[in-house]
Amino acid sequence: MPQSVNSPKLAFILLAITSAVCMGTIGTLARFAALPAEHITFYRLFLGALCLLLYMLASSKRSQILHKPGKRTLINGAMLAGFMFFYIQAMNYTSMANAVMLVYLAPLLSAMLAHFIFKERLSLANVLAIVFALLGFAMMMQFSLAPSGNEQEALGLFYGTLSLLTYSGFMLINRKPDDSTPYQSTLVQLLAGALCLLPLILASTPDISPTQGLWLLAIGFIPGFIAILCAVKALRNLPAVTFGTLAYVEPVAVVCFAWTFFAETLTPLQLGGCSLIILAGITQGVLSQNTGSKPAPAEQSSG
Repeated sequence: MPQSVNSPKLAFILLAITSAVCMGTIGTLARFAALPAEHITFYRLFLGALCLLLYMLASSKRSQILHKPGKRTLINGAMLAGFMFFYIQAMNYTSMANAVMLVYLAPLLSAMLAHFIFKERLSLANVLAIVFALLGFAMMMQFSLAPSGNEQEALGLFYGTLSLLTYSGFMLINRKPDDSTPYQSTLVQLLAGALCLLPLILASTPDISPTQGLWLLAIGFIPGFIAILCAVKALRNLPAVTFGTLAYVEPVAVVCFAWTFFAETLTPLQLGGCSLIILAGITQGVLSQNTGSKPAPAEQSSG
């Protein structure tokens, strides 16, 4: 019966798309919150972990809460905090499109690093995907390091590069996951990331208005909890390459949010660059699936 087979699959595809769109809201919500990057990142991680904990307590997953986390999971929590912090910082100094496209070079950078670290050989198609992605980013920058002429643009690109590197490290570590379940791994990584940022939170205590508090709750719930929960459920029921392809809805969503709320427009050259990066990333996911190296779940979504 086609309907009985396709209907559940469609539901999981919608969950993957929902996850990508929710991940893409972080830049918009962060700008509305107008708080330092460390506070936004901390509350996204901490409130996300709290929501996930309550969900696990209210479901059949409560028995998974108490466990001994692996070292890689704890390290990945620190990497996750760094990636999110630098990503928000990048958006403070450059356009949301520039920041998210830098992040989406991470799967390609990870493939390059894995060639040397894990001896995972790159095929000609892999190399071409990397070349096209770099060309796409050059087009995004309009073949200039500071296309907007803004003095802060270089700083934004610097933070964006740091987010790229920490996210790539996060993905490389996740290539050899431990024995924990997706819910356990997600909960520990969120909590470990929040703990990494706690000293910065205690050192800086800006006055948070009720309106900003509501934005922080939205950050913790939408890109912090809903996006992760939808991703975990989708990843358990969809092929990695399908989820990886659908994850590229996120940069499209970010560009749309930036245009709608902040009047950030892209030139035809930049739109072409976005397309090249997205196509290169999707191609990399397909190649990884075909060669039997299934991407880790954390590789599929950035924000």
